[in-house]
Amino acid sequence: MNSFDIVCRIDVEEVGNAVNQAMKEVRNRYDLKKTGSTIALDRAASKIVVRSEDDFTLKQVLDVLEQKLVRRNVPLKALTYGPVREAAGSTVVQEIAMQQGIPIEKAREMVKLIKQQKRKVQSSIQGDQVRVSGKKRDDLQAVMAMLKEKDFGIDMQFANYRSN
Repeated sequence: MNSFDIVCRIDVEEVGNAVNQAMKEVRNRYDLKKTGSTIALDRAASKIVVRSEDDFTLKQVLDVLEQKLVRRNVPLKALTYGPVREAAGSTVVQEIAMQQGIPIEKAREMVKLIKQQKRKVQSSIQGDQVRVSGKKRDDLQAVMAMLKEKDFGIDMQFANYRSN
């Protein structure tokens, strides 16, 4: 029996490094130096909090952060941007949630799509990941290709590929 897992994982250490690099650039960049902008990583809540003096400056700080994340191979598709809110001291705050694991509704959508393919594979939801197994490797590779083509709005990785 051959199998693989569909997962969504972000390397939090790489996100932390990207946040530190972005903060260093924000502190040193001439146009952002005196804005009082901050970028903080909340590991416990799995989110990034960005503060700035106004919307325009916030967008610039987010651009810097996104550049650093892309350089560190953190998929931007796995980030969910919250609304920009007013905060104390006439500043604005935006929270960015990092997706860890596949949401159950997306997992159900994947399983349904795999079953519609009518290949001889079984798919099951296991917590925050989906496991696909079957006898033929060709069937599994066809399922992988089909899932890569379809955009589920989340970042997917294929892990634990096992063949006998």
